[in-house]
Amino acid sequence: MENLTLNEDLLILEGLKVISQFKTPAFILLLLSFIFIIVSNMGLVVLIFRSRSLRQPMYLLFCNLVINDIFGAAIIIPHVLKDILILHSERHIHYISCVAQSFCVHFHGIASHTVLMVMAFDRYQAICNPLRYTSIMTNRMVVKLSVVAWGSAFVMVVIPTGLTVRLSRCRRIIPNLFCDNPSLFNLSCENIFINNIYGLAHTVLLLSSSIGSVTLTYLKIAAVCVRSKSKSLNRKALQTCASHLAVHVLLVALGFIVIVLHRFPQFSDHRKIVTVMGPVLLPALNAVIYGVQIKEIRQTIMAFFQKMALKGK
Repeated sequence: MENLTLNEDLLILEGLKVISQFKTPAFILLLLSFIFIIVSNMGLVVLIFRSRSLRQPMYLLFCNLVINDIFGAAIIIPHVLKDILILHSERHIHYISCVAQSFCVHFHGIASHTVLMVMAFDRYQAICNPLRYTSIMTNRMVVKLSVVAWGSAFVMVVIPTGLTVRLSRCRRIIPNLFCDNPSLFNLSCENIFINNIYGLAHTVLLLSSSIGSVTLTYLKIAAVCVRSKSKSLNRKALQTCASHLAVHVLLVALGFIVIVLHRFPQFSDHRKIVTVMGPVLLPALNAVIYGVQIKEIRQTIMAFFQKMALKGK
């Protein structure tokens, strides 16, 4: 009886199909990417908090994005690394662990959008209300925006997770690299109409809010830049907004690709690759884009390395 219960609680992950001769190169490449993501993003957080010139609302809000990137990479990449090395028949996960992993994966995905939305609000205030910026974007406002970003993501994950765990299960196979909510509720033979409707509404609300708010913000910023005809303002807008916009476009594009590929089961392997690209590509690019594009961070990094070089001499 105990063995039966144990078997019922074990789920099978399909994982990524990697040809045997490519397993080692894939593992090494993914491991190096993971190390770069953790070191570079943690380095940015330490750099921002240690440097007084970087303790500004823009960079403090950016820390939320960096922390979320580290969290997402830590949740997903080690799991994929383990699955590359083990046999397909050994890719098991307990149901409770699967639910926890699904919660964390969705929390990371939603927080990526909500954090970028509050960062867009900050850029709008900086470009469109420069004289009132310091009075609006106080430390208290930064804390409020951070709480809104993380809190709304938490609420948006709790509801679908609650709708899923109430269901009984009659299947055991998760057709994905890692656990997610749709894969979990599709294990049930009960009526999942509510789960599908909520999932659709949730996706539409999240993407429309993310795309709508960021698009509206940048249209207003563009209008202010065109009306002002100030080269310094345009330079400031390009310097601080280009990196944010590039990250948002990439995030939305990857999200849409995954949604479209979900509709075509014959491309399941392609979908799995794209789902891995999210937690690998975005955190790595965030560190590179913000580190190179934003003048203050670039100068601080260069000054740090110059100081280390002088100490070495």
